[in-house]
Amino acid sequence: MISRYTPPRMGRIWTQEARFQRMLEVELLACEALSKLGRVPAAAARRIRRRAKLDAVQVDRREKETKHDVVAFLGELASHIGSDAQYLHLGLTSSDVLDTATAVQLKEASDLLLEDLEKLRSLTGRLARKHRETVCIGRTHGVHAEPTTWGLKLAVFYAELTRAEQMLRLARDIVAVGKVSGAVGTFAHLDPFVEKYICQKLGITPAPVSTQVVPRDGYAVLLCRLAIVGGMLERMATEIRHLQRTEVLEAEEPFEEGQTGSSAMPHKRNPVSCERVTGMARLLRGYALTSLENIPLWHERDIAHSSAERVILPDATITLDYMILEMARILQGLKIYPERMLRNLELTRGLIFSESVLLALMGKGLVRPAAYKIVQRSAMAAWAGKGEFLHLLEQDPQVKKLLKPKELKECFDLKRHLKHTGMIFRRVGL
Repeated sequence: MISRYTPPRMGRIWTQEARFQRMLEVELLACEALSKLGRVPAAAARRIRRRAKLDAVQVDRREKETKHDVVAFLGELASHIGSDAQYLHLGLTSSDVLDTATAVQLKEASDLLLEDLEKLRSLTGRLARKHRETVCIGRTHGVHAEPTTWGLKLAVFYAELTRAEQMLRLARDIVAVGKVSGAVGTFAHLDPFVEKYICQKLGITPAPVSTQVVPRDGYAVLLCRLAIVGGMLERMATEIRHLQRTEVLEAEEPFEEGQTGSSAMPHKRNPVSCERVTGMARLLRGYALTSLENIPLWHERDIAHSSAERVILPDATITLDYMILEMARILQGLKIYPERMLRNLELTRGLIFSESVLLALMGKGLVRPAAYKIVQRSAMAAWAGKGEFLHLLEQDPQVKKLLKPKELKECFDLKRHLKHTGMIFRRVGL
């Protein structure tokens, strides 16, 4: 079972304490790497790691004075380390620490999203297999089209979630990139070994080239893909919202004990959870736009991106994780009404089989325009309430001339629409 989202799962990755801890690890690894190069005494590097600790509240207090987060961070760190603090931050610039620490956070956040996406995909697959033969009407433009199955609807979602995982894995690898190359990325005061050592220890990749910052196109890739995944979840939510309409009522999101649907109308059972997912998808698209605007920075660096990223990176990953787990909760408790699906299939009095009749007439030698006109004539009469579609066709002289009664009735066989369901399921891995 997938429980309701609890903020600490993803939120703890983005706390100030977590951010400072990852920045600290970059500084400690830099000391270790420099000690291997003989620039920092090995004993000092060991003492620094042993004594290193941080108080996030104190860092924030110092930042109010310095107006510089990394300087405040280093000052608080130095207060615990003592004289060995002279070996901190040698040859590094602030973005070496910040961007490398952020790469670790983004990798951790992406891994958590992938873990939860896999659970949702697995749940969707199980439901798809269960309802592979649960027949319902397919709709185009919101209007009854031809029969499909509820399982096939879910199989489409399953395939989308499979692509979502693939996209996020690629995006994770793109953003899991650090840089420790100095003020404008030239390694003027650092041996490239330091960058390689730090990134290897952190499980990320060194940027092949950077300025003072890691180029922001990679962040934009991640945020845009988060927005795309959000759109996939919104599509699932929108489908359920439409199917929950009173006049449709083929499916319904969970309505839990003690829940109320309206302050005024006690009878209401509204698709509020699906609507919540829809609204959050809109947020993700806004974050994606901001990430695109963060790409063009001045020369080797400005900080126009920085303030925006402090909002969009945690908010986007937390929002999407909430949406994933909320959709999983909805699917776990989703109510399916197969009887209502069958009743809705019959609402148009057989019109959903019009293409089968059209093709049968063409199979007898009629060109498409002529066959279409014959079928549409009876279809429009059925729309107008003048009888069942099959009965109207049986009375049509041109249809009677070309199709035997058995051939006509075979056009109204539901099994025709289910015969390739198994093949489709195999193609998507179900």
